[in-house]
Amino acid sequence: MTNFIGLDHEKSKVLAEKLNELLADYSIFYQNTRGYHWNITGDKFFELHDKFQEMYEDLFVKIDEVAERIKTLGHTPDHRFSVYQELAKVKESSEVADGVKDVTDTLESLKIIITLQREILDLSADANDEGTNALMSDYISQQEKLVWMYTAYLK
Repeated sequence: MTNFIGLDHEKSKVLAEKLNELLADYSIFYQNTRGYHWNITGDKFFELHDKFQEMYEDLFVKIDEVAERIKTLGHTPDHRFSVYQELAKVKESSEVADGVKDVTDTLESLKIIITLQREILDLSADANDEGTNALMSDYISQQEKLVWMYTAYLK
């Protein structure tokens, strides 16, 4: 049985569940990044303050795109932060004023997110879901570049 966009209903359900996990990770990461932006101190303040703002603005867009993709697949994106905290592998950052720690936490969050997106990419390829596939592929390539840049910053 297929959904309204011609995809297998069961495969779409599995994809929607994984996308809800990604939505949870993105939402926690978004809030962490806003905390980094608001609270960063030290000699790299101006540089990191701007970079964290760029990142949380990008995450805001991605959160909306992922939620809309879940709807497109015929399912419901979760909106509850309590559920996000249960689903997410990205955890809340408790210390957000130290630039090196913030960048290290950012890299760890990106690793978790990229790994999940690769899993979703495999599932979407199996489901012949080009829409989800293209979204994940774009996200991965953007985020791999960020990993390179933030890793270079720490050296």
